[in-house]
Order: sequence, then C-alpha cells, then structure tokens
Amino acid sequence: MSSAFEVRGGNRLKGEIIPQGAKNEALQIISAVMLTPEKVTIHNIPDIVDVNLLIELLGDAGVKINRISRDKCEFQADNIDQAYLQSADFKKKSGRLRGSVMIAGPLLARFGKALIPKPGGDKIGRRRLDTHIIGFEKLGARFVYDSDDNYFRLEAAAGGLQGTYMLLDEPSVTGTANIVMAAVLAKGVTTIYNAACEPYLQQLCKMLNSMGARISGVGSNLLTIEGVTSLGGCEHTMLPDMIEIGSFIGLAAMTQSEITIKNAGVESLGIIPDKFRSLGIQLEIRGNDIYIPSQESYEIQTFLDGSILTISDHPWPGFTPDLLSIVLVVATQAKGSVMIHQKMFESRLFFVDKLIDMGAQIVLCDPHRAVVIGLGRQHQLRGITMSSPDIRAGVSLLIAALSAEGKSTIQNIDQIDRGYQYIDERLRNLGADIRRI
Repeated sequence: MSSAFEVRGGNRLKGEIIPQGAKNEALQIISAVMLTPEKVTIHNIPDIVDVNLLIELLGDAGVKINRISRDKCEFQADNIDQAYLQSADFKKKSGRLRGSVMIAGPLLARFGKALIPKPGGDKIGRRRLDTHIIGFEKLGARFVYDSDDNYFRLEAAAGGLQGTYMLLDEPSVTGTANIVMAAVLAKGVTTIYNAACEPYLQQLCKMLNSMGARISGVGSNLLTIEGVTSLGGCEHTMLPDMIEIGSFIGLAAMTQSEITIKNAGVESLGIIPDKFRSLGIQLEIRGNDIYIPSQESYEIQTFLDGSILTISDHPWPGFTPDLLSIVLVVATQAKGSVMIHQKMFESRLFFVDKLIDMGAQIVLCDPHRAVVIGLGRQHQLRGITMSSPDIRAGVSLLIAALSAEGKSTIQNIDQIDRGYQYIDERLRNLGADIRRI
C-alpha cells in the first residue's frame, strides 16, 4: 500500500530552507557519465526516487558507483556491460523510469547502439520521443520500433555518427540534451537550431565542455558542436532546483509565513521571481538567498491597460510549465483574478477539481486554461482527502493543504517523492503539521 500525507493546515511557518539539487538537471548529468571511461564526480545530487533509480540502473550496467554521501557521488563507466543493456532486466527497469531515455545519446555516441523504452512517468498528456529519435536519425543512426517489446532500437552506421545541421521541431529539453550528448563524439560539426536553452541544458553543456567537448552557443537556441574523439573525467555541481524554489515562495505566501530560501542560485532563476511578484508576493534577493516576509495579503497585478493578468508557460527563458500549478494554487488566496494558460501540456490542470472541493473559486475553461478568482483570504480553503495525479500537482495540493483549515489527506504521494526529497521532514522543520501515514 502506498503512503499518504496527513496535513493539518493553518500554521504559519518560519525559518530557513535549502533547496535540493535540480531533478531535471540530475537525470541529464548522471546519464552523461556514460560518455567517458574516466571518473566523474557529481555534487548536490537530489536524494529522490527518480534519480536513485537511474543511479541504480547505471550500476546494473557496469558503471562503478561510489556514493560518498547522499548528495555526492563518483561514477566511472570504464567497463560497461553491453549485454546487460540489451537484456530483459534492463528493459523492465528502464521502462519504469522516464529519465532512462537520457542514456540513449551517450550509448549511441560511445558504443554505436542503444535501446529506448516507450516513455512512462507523469500523466500530463503526450510526451513524445520524436525529437530525440529524429535528431539521432539526422546524425546517421537507424532506428527500428519493436512493437512486441514496446522498444526503440537505435544503431549508428558503420562509420559512427556524423555531424550535421538540424532544426528541431520543438525546443525539447530532454531531446536537445540527448542529441547534444550524442553529437559531442560524432565526426565533424553538428549545428542544432531551435535548441532548448534551459539552465539545466546550459549546465550539461558546461560539464561536457569541462570533459573536453567543444560546444559553443551555450545559453542560446543555436548550438554548434565540434565532434571530438574522446572525453575525460570532471567534477560538476548541480544547480538548486528552481521548481522547489518557486514552490517555497508560493508556500510562504499562502501560509503567511516568513521564510528564507538559502543558496537559491538566483542568477539562474530567470523570470521566476518576477512572476511571483506579479501575484503581489513580496520577496527580497539577499545575495544568493531569497527572503519572503510574512504577508497578510497579496494582490494580483493587472496589465497596464487594466485587463486581467494572464500567466502562461513558454520554453526558457519564458516561464516554466512546472510552476504553473503552484502559481494557480497561490492565486486562490490572492486578491484579484488571473488567467492561467498551460500551453505546453494538455492534462496539467486536471487537479483543479480538488481545489474547487476545498472551496477555491476556479473556472476550468478547457484543458489548457483556468481562471482563478482570488478569495483574498475572505474564505479559507478547507481540508479534504485527495490524490495527486503528477509530481507538480502533488506539491501544489500540499501547499493548499498547509494553508487550509482542518485536516487534509493526500494519497498517492509516491508522485511527490519522485521529485522532492524528504519534503515532509523539511517542512516540519519550518513548523508545518505534516506526517506520513
């Protein structure tokens, strides 16, 4: 039986919290260790299910793993078990984990072949692998879909991967990362236009360059990669998780709490602090920390012409879709109204029925748009029993529960554990009444 959180809301929280390492960066960075036989040391690893499963999968494939502490690990992929990577056990394990698709690029580049499971993970609508596979094909790989096994098999041509020009159909973060990892060892020059340019991807490129890759244009949507024959080891420290940071800003506002987020990597947060400010939330950047004072109320700004504020997601440097569910929850207790427009995924708003059950005023216009009419704290949300459909909705519901009156029970919290480490313990340290049952 999976566990649940029992939350009693209404406490004001106080104190400091340190964000974990970035989950979305971790899956790419840890996959990149397969590109070299030399030792790679990674710091600030988040201790969460998805990341631990990937580390375990690499260990099964023959990567030597020395986990010095929960957040620091040494990897050495000098003796990969090729047979294991084609085995039934690998298929079963990798099929459980969305992030396992990220090892395809490194394996294809270094060994000329890879298997990719059909994606699992969140129920947030279509998540295609087309960008990855089309990119690999442009580099000269052949691919076959094995319908009996639900697997894609990739093989490089006899002479290895060849650099080329490509224009991606969408700026997919995982797609760009996978193609970059394949291209660093390809022959000649690869140019990727409409590349994703998220901080996670910039971090991956910096790490690869420190291993001897030659990637230019990092941070832009046009990457140029000059292939090299081999890569060496390196040390890499991951950024703090911007989704956690946004979640904590929202939590502080909703619960009228005074919270300092330590070591927040503020130079990599892009537009995130400003989006929360547009909801009327006060926050101060103090060096590398973010201080959120306790606020009795916060008022949503309007556009300059007085029309209702719209907050929508967009590829970086736009606003990340992962924080839209947090913004939506936080808006329920603001003064004023806001339109939340989720462009990139079609099922991310399907948790609003639970917020409506808690007493929030939300109109779900269609699968992509919801209007939130802020209650301005006139009515507190009330605690209910609910289940979490995906990682980000889970934390949004947790924030709602912490601000609600009475007891809430959140089921299916395996979803939350996939993305947030020891979240209950860390929130208890701030004064939250939350326990795992």
